[in-house]
Amino acid sequence: MHFIDGGVCAPKGFTANGIHCGLKASRKTNDTALVYSEVMCNAAGIFTSNRVKAECVKLTMKNIAGGKMQAAICNVCFANACTGEEGYKNALRMADFTAKGLGIAPENVIVTSTGIIGQHVPVEKIEENFDRLKAGLSVEGHKEARTAIMTTDTHYKECAVETEIGGKTIHIGAMCKGSGMIHINMGTMLSFVTTDCAISSAMLNKALKETVKGTYNCVSVDGDMSTNDTLTIMANGLAGNAEIVSEGPDFDAFLKALNVLNTQMAMKIAADGEGASHLVECTVKGAKDVETARGLAKFVIKSNLVKAAVFGRDANCGRIMCAMGYSGYEFDPDKTCVYFSSRKESKRYFETPEEEKYQVYGCDKCGGKIEVVHNGVGLSFDEEKATAILAEEAVEIEVVLQDGNAEGTAWGCDLTYDYVKINGDYRS
Repeated sequence: MHFIDGGVCAPKGFTANGIHCGLKASRKTNDTALVYSEVMCNAAGIFTSNRVKAECVKLTMKNIAGGKMQAAICNVCFANACTGEEGYKNALRMADFTAKGLGIAPENVIVTSTGIIGQHVPVEKIEENFDRLKAGLSVEGHKEARTAIMTTDTHYKECAVETEIGGKTIHIGAMCKGSGMIHINMGTMLSFVTTDCAISSAMLNKALKETVKGTYNCVSVDGDMSTNDTLTIMANGLAGNAEIVSEGPDFDAFLKALNVLNTQMAMKIAADGEGASHLVECTVKGAKDVETARGLAKFVIKSNLVKAAVFGRDANCGRIMCAMGYSGYEFDPDKTCVYFSSRKESKRYFETPEEEKYQVYGCDKCGGKIEVVHNGVGLSFDEEKATAILAEEAVEIEVVLQDGNAEGTAWGCDLTYDYVKINGDYRS
């Protein structure tokens, strides 16, 4: 298995595009995206657990229950949440003109929106420009689509992997947006996953539910859960492998590849948190079970005091112990060790101006490692070294318990002045 280019268009049979429809006067970049498969796809989705759900979420939840999808359309600027009956009609209208334009059924269209809550989407502007959106569909269109779904994101987020299943080469691609109003148990984001693997809707659903546990559900930026969280996957089967209809080696291989992809996407979201200057990764080892390990890690990365300490480059180990202590998960504080380490994010820069933003693909270890708590007791340590470690782009917090053999990781970011500035005038 290895990483490849192409995002949502890396799998066979998928095209995409993104254009500027002028949905909001202050936005001058692409604001509407379209992803299309040349054949019908098996599909599955997971959505926000917020009781207040956007109208597009309600519609897509209803449509995807049938297990079949062929296209996804997304607009930014306006979330179509808290918009009532008119908002639902607007979501239906988006599905209708998308379906008509592509020659498919409205119930086979994923409709997503993101942006300001409580204001209506100017759907007529999208409809007026749909022919242009459709005309630009291409395998290179992921480059336009990936920027069209960005809101406060500072760079686009996409990834694709290639692996072998059943003797056939299969591809899985993704693009997502997410920067603020992000919290665990469906961090606030829109994520579109495509694959040419032949796999049933039931097994897609199973894979999706499994993969979010250790990826998207382990991300927190600011503790606020969105009304619009949507993660969907479409599989068109064009890779030609025998369809995966049950658990076994082929399903395991697919899930492994999906986990690798979604882990990258989760890290990209956390690293690009609104105003963030550091990615914060917490790994808990030696827990009694995976649920406990992940749970403790989540409480560490979502603690505002821990986030502020990372921003201030202050190795304040007490805040980490405190966050775990009120988490509700069982562990022995007197047999707990805490370490700080760091790494520099590998950034791949593109050659052309329209591709000047970077992607985070992986990390090269650097900066060393320092122990700050040993068996529950804070240590005297080299403050200068600790500050240097916390100055790197990605800060790792490693917690070692003595309660078992389970391990879990969660991702977050630091809390900066810019977060308040960004959200203080979000509607303007």
